[in-house]
Amino acid sequence: MLEIRRLKVLREVALRGSITAAAEALSYTPSAVSQQIAALEREMSAVLVERGPHSIALTEAGHILVEHTEGVLEHLELADEQVKAIAGLRGGRLRLATFRSAGETLVAQALMDFHRAWPAVELRLAEGEPEEYLHRVAAGEFDLALSFDYDGVPPPHDDTLACEDLLTEEMLIALPEGHRLADGPSVALADLSEEPWITSSVRSSVHEFTAIACGWEGFEPHVAFEIDDYHMAQALVAAGVGVTFIPALSTHTANPHLRVLPVRPRPPRRRVCLVSRESESTSPCVAEMTRLLRLAAAALSTGER
Repeated sequence: MLEIRRLKVLREVALRGSITAAAEALSYTPSAVSQQIAALEREMSAVLVERGPHSIALTEAGHILVEHTEGVLEHLELADEQVKAIAGLRGGRLRLATFRSAGETLVAQALMDFHRAWPAVELRLAEGEPEEYLHRVAAGEFDLALSFDYDGVPPPHDDTLACEDLLTEEMLIALPEGHRLADGPSVALADLSEEPWITSSVRSSVHEFTAIACGWEGFEPHVAFEIDDYHMAQALVAAGVGVTFIPALSTHTANPHLRVLPVRPRPPRRRVCLVSRESESTSPCVAEMTRLLRLAAAALSTGER
């Protein structure tokens, strides 16, 4: 087996073009560098360098060996990073904040996968509206958070936080069973202009989104109920007292007495994103949870889960 130390010496000689320069870069003596090269040539049974009066050059065999050395060292560096990351996941804590529809779906899946692989890491989860907890990410109280923004509505997070899009979903319309439009393949938003609407309170951006989306179709919604819980809103729709927007994520746990239909002609969308502080990008816990959330989001987007 070739010694990694000697391969590094040969690579440094190739980079520097002289024994003296390579010795300075490695904090060796020129004699030590020469000895390492000579030992490597004996191991390989090949001449690896050609020595001139004031310089040194690689032979063809030397060039081939250096090319392979680069690949070997890259793999070793990657292995070192992965081992250190695993060591970092033998303890510690990860604090995550989410809104409900993401918490019930992709966050639940990612947390299950994370805990199964890294049970020694303490996991903490808080649920609420992004407007309520994103400032706590910036303050260091949470390591990661799930957020969202709608077409036409400014995102609740600011430029001081890093935001990565996980998925884009359509906002659908929830109608009660037996509604006059419930049997169609889709629903025109303008046909609901006289309906009572169920929306969130003003503390959530979905309240503003409902007004904007209806405004695109030329009417102002009559808001009869302000509910911040999608399950309660769905129960009211099922009771026949109003209609509401529902994100595609919420259809995974939708009330069975609803008809959930896409909107025409312009399906509004919601983007779900992962928010963190820039300084957290190198944390092993954050990196692993980010990877698992990406996988969960991809699976939901393709209908695998």
